[in-house]
Amino acid sequence: MSEWSVAEPRKLTFDDPVTALHVRVVNGTVNVVGTDEGSARLEVSELEGPPLLVTQQDGTLTVAYEDLPWKGFLKWLDRKGWRRSAVVTLAVPAGTPVEVGVVGAAAVVSGMENRVAVRGVTGDTTLVRIAGPVRVETVSGSLEAQAVTGDLRFNSVSGDLTVVEASGCSVRAESVSGSMIVDLDPRGTPTDVQLSNVSGEIAIRLPHPADAEVEANTASGTVSSAFEDLRVSGQWGAKKITGRLGAGNGKLKAMTVSGSIAMLRRPTAEDEPHEDGSSASPETPTDKKVL
Repeated sequence: MSEWSVAEPRKLTFDDPVTALHVRVVNGTVNVVGTDEGSARLEVSELEGPPLLVTQQDGTLTVAYEDLPWKGFLKWLDRKGWRRSAVVTLAVPAGTPVEVGVVGAAAVVSGMENRVAVRGVTGDTTLVRIAGPVRVETVSGSLEAQAVTGDLRFNSVSGDLTVVEASGCSVRAESVSGSMIVDLDPRGTPTDVQLSNVSGEIAIRLPHPADAEVEANTASGTVSSAFEDLRVSGQWGAKKITGRLGAGNGKLKAMTVSGSIAMLRRPTAEDEPHEDGSSASPETPTDKKVL
């Protein structure tokens, strides 16, 4: 096992193969970037508080505080430990499985092709171009994911979810009060989406023409749909949006108790704004059914 104690800004290069990456910090920022190179690189550009312990053992590279375990991570709220901060950037082979734990820090992971797991308390997470399966758990931190093609799982109490250009994957998200926005990539294959919320709002933007079986319901919120083929029902209390778009190859399910649900239509190519700012075929308010 190789070990380094990083007590000040420092750069390290790891020539031995890295087969897994584990990072756990409190405040600050964690950046993980997938590369085509065989070696891994670490840069700690800012550091306050106790040193970070960097270890490499049996292919696993770990950058963490000694007193910050992965197990039970979301319960690590000892205020004494919050007086620390680090800005950490890692470049690792794109096929490396990644685990990141952040208490108040932001986490940014991009260009990875294997499994990515993020646990956070209040820090926000950003994922870009992730091809492997993703699991994100937070208390109040939000998740923004773009061009994710691996299956995505998100669990939070009050954190918001924003997924852009989801394609050919399954999205499972649960929250108590966080809002959820999912945008499906019209160039991709059908996506399986299931969203569950208590009081947060849910919005799903579909390509036009779309290809999905749709089932959405709310106990006391409002519902709206920009698709004529979807049926909006319910006058008092519970309301639903149901129906099939296209061949119904994809699946969309959304459920909330008191939040609103909206099925939005992504503009087609001819609907996109021209250079002068105009649109060839703008969607009018009459295109949308609202209850």
